[in-house]
Amino acid sequence: MFTPTTLRRSVLLALYGSAALAVYAPASFAQSGQQATKEEVIPSVSVVGSRRVSATSATDTAVPVDLIPMTRMAEQGGQFDLAQTLTYISPSFNSTRQSGADGADLVDSAALRGLGSDQTLVLMNGKRRHSTSLVNIFGARNRGNTGTDMNAIPLLAVKNIQVLRDGAAAQYGSDAIAGVINIELKRSLGCETVFGAGQYSAGDGENILASAYCGVAVAGGVVGITGEYLDRDRSNRAEAGSLRTIGDSKVQNQTLYLNGDIPLVDGKLYFTAGTQKRDASSAAFGRGADQIPTRNAQAMYPNGFAPFINADIDDHYGTIGYRAKLGEWNADFSQTYGYNKMHYNISNTLNASIANLDLIKGGKGVSASQFDAGGFAATQLTTNADASRFYPNILSGMNLAFGAEFRKENYEIFAGEAGSYNDVDGAGFGGDPGSQGFPGFRPADATDRSRHSVAAYVDVETDITERLKVLSAVRYEKFSDFGNSVTGKLAAAYKISDAVLMRGSASTGFRAPSLQQGYFSSTFTEFVNGNPVDSVFAPNGGNVANAIGIPKLKEEKSVSFTLGGTWTPTPTTSVTADLYRIAIDDRIVFSGRFDADNYAPIVPLLSTLGVGAAQFFVNSIDTKTQGLDLTVSNRSEVAGGKLNTFLAMNISKTEVTGVNAPAAFKGYEEVLLSERERLFLEQGGPRRKATLGFEYLLGKVGTDFKVIHFGKQTLGTWSGAPTPNQVYKAKTSADLSFTYNFSEKTKLTLGGANIFSVKPTEQNPDETDNGFKYESVQFGMNGASYFARLWHKF
Repeated sequence: MFTPTTLRRSVLLALYGSAALAVYAPASFAQSGQQATKEEVIPSVSVVGSRRVSATSATDTAVPVDLIPMTRMAEQGGQFDLAQTLTYISPSFNSTRQSGADGADLVDSAALRGLGSDQTLVLMNGKRRHSTSLVNIFGARNRGNTGTDMNAIPLLAVKNIQVLRDGAAAQYGSDAIAGVINIELKRSLGCETVFGAGQYSAGDGENILASAYCGVAVAGGVVGITGEYLDRDRSNRAEAGSLRTIGDSKVQNQTLYLNGDIPLVDGKLYFTAGTQKRDASSAAFGRGADQIPTRNAQAMYPNGFAPFINADIDDHYGTIGYRAKLGEWNADFSQTYGYNKMHYNISNTLNASIANLDLIKGGKGVSASQFDAGGFAATQLTTNADASRFYPNILSGMNLAFGAEFRKENYEIFAGEAGSYNDVDGAGFGGDPGSQGFPGFRPADATDRSRHSVAAYVDVETDITERLKVLSAVRYEKFSDFGNSVTGKLAAAYKISDAVLMRGSASTGFRAPSLQQGYFSSTFTEFVNGNPVDSVFAPNGGNVANAIGIPKLKEEKSVSFTLGGTWTPTPTTSVTADLYRIAIDDRIVFSGRFDADNYAPIVPLLSTLGVGAAQFFVNSIDTKTQGLDLTVSNRSEVAGGKLNTFLAMNISKTEVTGVNAPAAFKGYEEVLLSERERLFLEQGGPRRKATLGFEYLLGKVGTDFKVIHFGKQTLGTWSGAPTPNQVYKAKTSADLSFTYNFSEKTKLTLGGANIFSVKPTEQNPDETDNGFKYESVQFGMNGASYFARLWHKF
């Protein structure tokens, strides 16, 4: 039987871990008297990928799991939000801040193993977390995807992150094609605070962080409360005199999280509640003086202007549950709630048609400079009932688990004020309609859609012998809007010796189309040769989609294989390597723009609807993703100090293997999926990423040096062939920080990220997605940054 101390060590250094775990080792060297583990009692651990509840589960999973302790990152890391922190730790995790991508600038999309953000399932304390209401549309990586907003979670509240790098739809349901990220929150006694400040070497993009955690004893249990305030200012890399603002969006987060449990008779009541209010603002493309009166007004912006796309984002999450021992069975009943809302307000803008009509009527020629543009919201309610039992006398031990889930989802779009979308000076005449920068949602776009799903699963994990473990799972899931799916998984691990283990898995998976993909709708007016043309993002099942002949969305289906092994030659050295292959059929993508120029048959189809161009979501492509995860970690003593070295690397390649056009679009596959859109799918993230880290502690001084390598990326152009594609050469940056431990309870960290100010390869701004010479690829365009972080424990 493991003690809590040996259990924690085994979780971090076991064969099933990753070199990402090595980030924890220096923390234990430096803070043996500071770690929250001294105050935690861990009677049992359940790690994502295994439903066994026992003291050895963390080292018994038959699939690759990275367990990443976050204590040290929250106390002295150089990144102030969760998404960026994980980007520089986990080799298979990728998140790049966008610029010039409208709402996608305000929510950082995150993904695993080269796939889309909505193909990764995110859990919190083992319970499904909701996605954002945003679907990425304009110029974003993860185009057409929804995802989970990792930055809605305060870093100081997180105890560890578990990354399951394996298909797991049969275990956890829809979305778990690329893998599963489980965020475990703190629930330990004691209080601590973190104050941080940083900015780019260019003198902008200031970050201010103030965060506090306090764990208190309540009725025999522990309740942890975390509050965080994060203020991130804009950065701007545009040339002097430009109307544009290119860089990080402005973000102000106010976050509060509660996580705890209270013993009850024969069981334990547990609960999590969190809320975040985010005020965010990104900059749109500029409108020049030469665009008067179509997009500008002489009386308002004679020298041009750049609108700001502002959003009030509300994110709420809550879980309440009860765990109990019913005879020999471990039972768990829970209810989870998730809500995300984005409400747009466009400022420093105008409605050019209103300004032009005002001028015609003898006025100054002005309109309002700020508009409520509407927005959207998504709600998720999940009810779970789970049971598991370990049978020690079946072979060398067998764990049987089964359960059921009911989930209800809702998605709504609400319209903006009339001035954000209307055309008042006459169709095809004068000024363009709607708020410049982001046209508001019209009443015709408004929607309120719901669906529900039911699921049941059986999961069996068997120790055939002391050296051979086999895991099998099957899951049935039925959705009210598209049908049902059955998925399965088989995995095994064999210990060749105490130092060498081989493991492999095969699984089928699925991802249900999100309500956002099914019902997103937006209409805006463009002028072609002086004539107004309504362009629509057409919802599935709506009049436009039906007129064109777009079929009803269905689930994506996947087949995944992994094969790997671990080698632990010494207690302080660990090597892991895992190959994977993921084939996805009927992948949902956002189509190209169909109009009279590239698809003549659309004219008679849409003319009666008053629409001239349309885009839509459709199950239209098959993809194949292959890759390798490699990690190496070592702990040693050097020159009287403690040295921890780790290498974490991911190499992946995604290819579109087929384009399956609906019958109406046969022969128009290049419009349905242009090369530009295909490259977004195949190379939206770098195909290679590696982190080499050296962490050294001597006395009270700790040094952290990381070298981060991002592989080559190729993206498309606006013009298309024969214009050459954008090639972004491989780039390598470095982070360096120093920590002084004043005592076991206080330390100060000073450091820099990307200290050599490496930037992406320059491109032709006319061909990039954001209209700037630097794209939002690899590690971004901002250059070097510096930070200070003070941590104190009470």
